[in-house]
Amino acid sequence: MEDLDVIKARVKKLNAQAVQAKMDLHDLSEDLPTNWENILDVAQRAYDAHKNLMAARKEMAAASA
Repeated sequence: MEDLDVIKARVKKLNAQAVQAKMDLHDLSEDLPTNWENILDVAQRAYDAHKNLMAARKEMAAASA
């Protein structure tokens, strides 16, 4: 199992990526119908970012216990 500090650093990085993905999705939605072709790509990136973040948070909680 990884060192708790390493996991925390990864969670922090993944959190920043998830926030950016959320903002990208939000910005895209405000500009619709412009760039509607990008909906699936941007949504998939947001989904993946949040999925990775939730997995890392779960790992951090297990390492903390």
